[in-house]
Amino acid sequence: MRHTREPSLLVIDPKDNVAVALRDLAPGAEVILTVRGRVRRISVLDPIPVNHKLAIARIRSGAAVVKYGEAIGEATTAIRAGSHVHIHNLQSRRVRPRKRQAAPRSHGGSA
Repeated sequence: MRHTREPSLLVIDPKDNVAVALRDLAPGAEVILTVRGRVRRISVLDPIPVNHKLAIARIRSGAAVVKYGEAIGEATTAIRAGSHVHIHNLQSRRVRPRKRQAAPRSHGGSA
């Protein structure tokens, strides 16, 4: 595993279960962070683009995803620590998908 001493993650609040990547993180990288005085080592499981979220703890399906001390959404599936957290496994509490409206029906008549 690769290891670096440069800051890789941003955690604002001890309640956070995700951190924000401060640089691109590659699978297999090991990141180290301290939360509540406890040092944690997390192996990155997925490519994490800069400014995207990384799970720093296991998150159950349906559980709150907490960033900056606030619940930002719910996990749509179980998420392992080290995984990318994004729209593929997170339902935002701020933005709900709109129901798709059916296209207007053509009546086949001539004008």
